[in-house]
Amino acid sequence: MYKITEFFKYWGQLFLLPLYWLSFLFPRNKRIWLFGSTFGRRFADNPKYLYLYMSQHKRQLKIRPVWISHNKDIAGFLNQNDYEAYYYHSLKGIFFALRGKVYLFDNYSKDINFWQSGGALKINMWHGIPLKKIQADNIFDKFRHPANLFEKFKNFPRNLSDEKPHHYVLTTSVFLKNIFSSAFNTNNVLTSGYPRNDILVKENIINLLSKEEKKTLYKIKNFTKENKKNKIVLYMPTFRESELRFFDVININTFQEFLKKNHILFCVKLHPKSKLEARFRDIKADNILVIDSGADPYIFLKLSGMLITDYSSIYFDYLLLNRPVVFFNYDLEQYLDNSRELYFDYNKFTPGEKVSSQQGLENALSCFINNSVGYSNKYKTQRSIISKKVFNSTDKMACPVLINDIIHILNHKTYSR
Repeated sequence: MYKITEFFKYWGQLFLLPLYWLSFLFPRNKRIWLFGSTFGRRFADNPKYLYLYMSQHKRQLKIRPVWISHNKDIAGFLNQNDYEAYYYHSLKGIFFALRGKVYLFDNYSKDINFWQSGGALKINMWHGIPLKKIQADNIFDKFRHPANLFEKFKNFPRNLSDEKPHHYVLTTSVFLKNIFSSAFNTNNVLTSGYPRNDILVKENIINLLSKEEKKTLYKIKNFTKENKKNKIVLYMPTFRESELRFFDVININTFQEFLKKNHILFCVKLHPKSKLEARFRDIKADNILVIDSGADPYIFLKLSGMLITDYSSIYFDYLLLNRPVVFFNYDLEQYLDNSRELYFDYNKFTPGEKVSSQQGLENALSCFINNSVGYSNKYKTQRSIISKKVFNSTDKMACPVLINDIIHILNHKTYSR
């Protein structure tokens, strides 16, 4: 029954095309900017931080930022905190989707409402600096690289809606411009920077936390207050099939003993698509804290003294804090063979210790805790070199730059779709 329902929902999109064409008839207001994230299901990432910044400076900017959500709870949460937000199928949600001139999202315009987006300026803010190949550059992406005519035919409705091209895509530096141009098949690449990084470099945005995020934040801060020796380490892996091997590599019982002995709180923040969350949730260990996979990682990055990752783009953003990164790559060969190709040489573009076993991970953590032979500065030069490549600026806020760039486009450019 589920498959039948999904089949009709997918192909039924074709009947909604007249609504999209009609949406071009509605006059749009340049002073209304709409925001959405992750298919409308989350309040997160670059759209979240630009929305917060603009909401907190809307009098000076004279622009009305409105969050459109496919989740009533998110709209309600924002309203309770005096931010303007609407459910996308409510009357006001539909009204603003037809009136807003600028659509800002991190996946597709359907993060807000594709069917009512005709005539709007659409800017894909995306959700990461890529180490692994993305979109059209990813040969393992079956949608963008169909194997046969039947696969192409199956993609037809998605090409009409989800994959309808946006006008601009956002990245963080001129160095990355060609990569984004290739991945998204466009020459319209903005290098204004990512708003989510503003919370790391300036703290000029008042953050907005859910109850769950506040609870987790309290636990982490409380751990550091209990003992001056206590350290926070954040583990953020990317999702892939081979991530299930984590529990073949790590013995949780002995790892917990190591963490306790060394006064480490090992905070695990998995990707929302990860298959490991249930396994981690079952762990009963005082020194392992599992952060909800849907939580905003930028709330917790600054609290950690070290980041452990593998192939996740989160490490690029962490470079802005100039703190040690360890790359726990226990499945590197399998990942490259079956999941993704990389844009850069892995060893040259990952400025940190590479480990693939529990012993290697514990050794790296021991060196960090004891700062053996200046461990924190061991990869400092390499971190700086890469940081300067992937960021136009490492200390300047992205939000004002991006807002000015969008206003310039509105005043000087023409666009369609």
